[in-house]
Amino acid sequence: MPRPPRLRRTLRTAASGPRRRRLPRSLAGQLFTVQIVIVAAVVAGCAVLAYLGAGERAEQSARRQVTAAARAVADSPSVREAIVGPDPTALLQPYAEQVRADSGVDFVTVLDTHGIRLAHRDPAQIGKPYLGHIGQALAGETYTETYTGTLGPSLRVITPVRDDSGQVIGLVSSGITLQSISEQLRGPLLALIGVALAALALGGLGTYLANARLRRHTHGMGAAELSHLYEYHQATLHAVREGLVLLDPAGRVVLCNDAARELLDLGVDVEGRPFAELGLPQALTRAVLAEGPVLDEVHLTAERVVVLNTSAIGTGPALGTVLTLRDHTELQSLNGELDSVRGFTEALGAQAHEAANRLHAVVSLVELGRYQEAVEFATAELALAQRLTDRVVGAVGEPVLAALLLGKAAQAAESGVEFVLSEDSRIDDGVLPPDLPARDLVTMLGNLIDNALDAAILGAGDHAAAPEVTVTARTDAGQLLLRVADTGPGIDPDAVEAVFRRGWSTKEGSGHGLGLALVAQAARRNGGTVEVGRERGAVLTVRLPLATAAARPAGRVGEP
Repeated sequence: MPRPPRLRRTLRTAASGPRRRRLPRSLAGQLFTVQIVIVAAVVAGCAVLAYLGAGERAEQSARRQVTAAARAVADSPSVREAIVGPDPTALLQPYAEQVRADSGVDFVTVLDTHGIRLAHRDPAQIGKPYLGHIGQALAGETYTETYTGTLGPSLRVITPVRDDSGQVIGLVSSGITLQSISEQLRGPLLALIGVALAALALGGLGTYLANARLRRHTHGMGAAELSHLYEYHQATLHAVREGLVLLDPAGRVVLCNDAARELLDLGVDVEGRPFAELGLPQALTRAVLAEGPVLDEVHLTAERVVVLNTSAIGTGPALGTVLTLRDHTELQSLNGELDSVRGFTEALGAQAHEAANRLHAVVSLVELGRYQEAVEFATAELALAQRLTDRVVGAVGEPVLAALLLGKAAQAAESGVEFVLSEDSRIDDGVLPPDLPARDLVTMLGNLIDNALDAAILGAGDHAAAPEVTVTARTDAGQLLLRVADTGPGIDPDAVEAVFRRGWSTKEGSGHGLGLALVAQAARRNGGTVEVGRERGAVLTVRLPLATAAARPAGRVGEP
């Protein structure tokens, strides 16, 4: 996505320092300049090497050419006869010129053993001393040298002429001027320059196109701007409290900030690993890897409640997925407590309504003069309510659990469900460890009772007896036992593992299926277990160790 102009100007201002200076060239522009210089240097170097190689090959070819011409003249019998004859020039001059013309060399010169020219391209030079070295040739060697003679600098070969006895009787020199060699290189040199220029142009065009693409991807920013942008990115990434995870199109983790590692309880080395292999809950994994965005979806991890949002990266072909995670654990607990308070309020309202009806009945009995019946009716209702209150307060010394049980009892009465606290329930005050959060107790027992009430009401038509919910809360062998039984239809044995997953519910519509999942999560968080059984209906039992949190083992979920 293109960067807004205001942000781009801000980054460039930060990169240029406090003083107003000319903005540095973009990274793409700097790379283009460097690459053009490199391409030009490579092309020039290759051209120089090719030219030197061509010059060396031309010189070797000229050396072979002049050597062949000189050897051919020196080995000719007519040349040997002419050198020792009375008028060698008359015979040697036309012959040397013929050989020069046929071989393509610039000169063929015949000398006597004193270095006097007997034949030469320029007749005026005949009879004059040879310009060059002849010592090695007189010693019987054929050698090559570069020397400046009457025709200018030349590459020449000097070879001896021997008689039948092997005696040196003369010398033959054949050569090609350096100007002729240079003229031979002119054509290849022009072609080489053309190829070099074409290579430079093609390399420059390719470099320009590559850097134009790079400029588009870097939004024309320079190295300092990109460095600052990376620093801003890293600082922002690790400063936000929300979890942030980036996935590539293949579902591998590209980036994971500190908050996400904490929320998902991930290790350090997660970058590059497939998201599906991080050991997260299946529901969360499916939601992240599913097609289409996810908006404010609540999921459970091992110890937290998180709100998930996902979105594709980019407007064109998908570059991957970005997912954000918000910690919803505390808020979910507060919501549970608020629901409990709301239920208490509704129950109290119903109780107030029922109390008003009973008070009207008592007043009416008094007005009718039936004082004894009025007293009996009032005390009977009071004794029933006081009996349940005394039973709860006497058995459960923990004030949070006692208040929750009284509130749920009122809610059950409003719903027409009989609420029973078992006779063996007993929790003395101070027994529960201080590191066992009261909020988790409310989450576990409150959700179990709510589900039991719904199940009892649902199964009321299948039983002749009134719907009933029985709660047991006691300490047993170093454990806190919370047991809730109902007279509902029960839980299918095949669905035991599924009931504690987010989204499982027997109720129709969305927004359900979170209560039992929260129960299982709270139990695991405190090192406890959740077990599912069956009597008249479903029986769910939570066992929590009363040891300190440091000594608590990992919890489990399943059947007893």
